[in-house]
Amino acid sequence: METTTPKKGRKKIVDDQSIISLFMDSVLKNDAEPKNVYLFCHEAGLKESDFYIHFGSIEALKEAIWTQFFEHAVATMQKDEAYNSFVDRDKLLTLYFTLFELLSLNRSYVLFQLEGHKQGLKNLKSLRGMRNHFKDFIVDNVQFTQDTAWNEKWAKISKSVTAEAAWVNFLVILKFWIEDTSKGFEKTDILIEKTVNTAFDLMQTQPLERVIDLGKFLWKENHK
Repeated sequence: METTTPKKGRKKIVDDQSIISLFMDSVLKNDAEPKNVYLFCHEAGLKESDFYIHFGSIEALKEAIWTQFFEHAVATMQKDEAYNSFVDRDKLLTLYFTLFELLSLNRSYVLFQLEGHKQGLKNLKSLRGMRNHFKDFIVDNVQFTQDTAWNEKWAKISKSVTAEAAWVNFLVILKFWIEDTSKGFEKTDILIEKTVNTAFDLMQTQPLERVIDLGKFLWKENHK
């Protein structure tokens, strides 16, 4: 999502991605969001009419940025030739690792957008589109157990409820990542592994060890 400067003499290409790049660049340079579409377009050298062809408002643009983060992460992981052979646990782990790697590459912008919302991420409007894509991915690609007996019991619970629980878990990890100052965000990687493994193991017959391990990690990080 880097901003590129067109060569002189060439007409500036205006599409979703170019507008997104210009907006992110504007936010980071000014340490503030443009107050309205007119001011953003004036600064970026865009026609308002071109902006509105692609986005209905600044809020719609901000929501699209988060959605593109997710879509890009999914597209990246699915390019791996081994992806189709992944078990569901590995699919979810790979999704998290890929997504947070992308967020880390855009950390300054992400932290700006989430500043002041750490306690209320679930209600942040900009995340609505990403939330829908995330839940669809869980419903279509992740089954938390292969055990037949468990599957029959789990079938009584709506898939949408399971997907919503997974989304809440993602927000927990996101909040942790916001505050993570470890080298290479290695503590976030640890939390990802522990939460995903715990979620899957809770559907198995011996989850207690994973639950205790996760609890110890979270307690340690919250009591430093």
